[in-house]
Amino acid sequence: MNSMPASNSAEQATTPELRPVAELSFEQARDELALVVQQLEQGSLPLETALRLWERGEELAARCEEWLKGARERLERVRAEHRADSEADA
Repeated sequence: MNSMPASNSAEQATTPELRPVAELSFEQARDELALVVQQLEQGSLPLETALRLWERGEELAARCEEWLKGARERLERVRAEHRADSEADA
């Protein structure tokens, strides 16, 4: 049988409402990812809960990468503009 068992209501009650990952700032995603890692490292979670946390952690890590990629692109653009301005002044 390949289906996953349904979560119990007590487990769902302790899970806070999570904001969509796409709405999180870099800092929010990073901080939540650190909490996810901490919870997973404890090793005492039910399998279904651990799997959900791992999936959330993957999404959070990808969101952090998006933010970092955007920051690198902004820095490169500013540096290129600065070089162009410096060359124009020369």
